[in-house]
Amino acid sequence: MVNVEEFAKRLKIIIDYYEISASLLAEKMEIQRSSISHILSGRNKPSLEFVLKILKTFPEVELYWLLNGVGKFPKQTINKNEYPPLSLDSGVTQTKKISTENTTVHKKEDDIDRIVIFYKNGTFKSYFS
Repeated sequence: MVNVEEFAKRLKIIIDYYEISASLLAEKMEIQRSSISHILSGRNKPSLEFVLKILKTFPEVELYWLLNGVGKFPKQTINKNEYPPLSLDSGVTQTKKISTENTTVHKKEDDIDRIVIFYKNGTFKSYFS
């Protein structure tokens, strides 16, 4: 269950981060200004629709951080240039060490076991070789 007071604090952090007013936040999310006011005051709980609109409007907001305070804000973004291009050619062998903040991953493109595609709606497809 979402703690309404803590959610309101995180919503205020988002407002402060983007240096916008609650009115402008409502405008960007295409909702009524009173909805923001009621959530910030603790009068109303955020609806699923409200949460999804925040995530759609501000892609830097991480869902688990917004709901539970777990994770980081703004979301850690990954520079696409840090990853090697995928090649499905069996004759090509490339190994690249990719470092992130907490993990080191070794990728070897000729040893692909499966490919998983994640869709924005939360579903995924997995393809096995």
